[in-house]
Amino acid sequence: MRSNRRGRSAPVIAGLVLGSASLALVSFATLPAQAAHEEVAFPGNYPAGIIVISQHQRKLYLTEGNGRAIRYPVAVGKRGKAWLGETYVQGKYIHPSWAPPAVVLRDHPRLPKLIPGGSPHNPMGAAAITLQRYEVAIHGTDAHMRRSIGTAASYGCIRMYNEDVLDLYKRVHIGTRVIAVP
Repeated sequence: MRSNRRGRSAPVIAGLVLGSASLALVSFATLPAQAAHEEVAFPGNYPAGIIVISQHQRKLYLTEGNGRAIRYPVAVGKRGKAWLGETYVQGKYIHPSWAPPAVVLRDHPRLPKLIPGGSPHNPMGAAAITLQRYEVAIHGTDAHMRRSIGTAASYGCIRMYNEDVLDLYKRVHIGTRVIAVP
């Protein structure tokens, strides 16, 4: 656990060191306009405000109801790391620090034990939306990992372009339902 300036503990979840989102500010207007999300027809009977992750399509949908959704391209978990099921948004953080979990350090032993939020080498990118189960997050990307979007490449997290994760961040709230399907 780490403490933030308000004295509250910030747990390490899925290698993410969580601090107070209100302490780090980002101007959404200063980011490049390269967001890849779009409004699309969406099959299924989901009410508005549900995040649906299609592992096979490598897309994240935020349902709008009435057969519509906002579709975002994502990277999903690589073979053996992808997860299925239902969970909820647990937290929302701008420029979180990241402590690589043991499984990542085994594969990449030269990584530092902690990468500060806002670092160009932080794979969490501009924002992270943590999930209640599975010890994973929906998060942005660093410049190096942008090319992984559209692939199965992560240790279970859902990677998004920074521009898209910031858009999603503004649209969802703590408690938002998240469903991962094949």
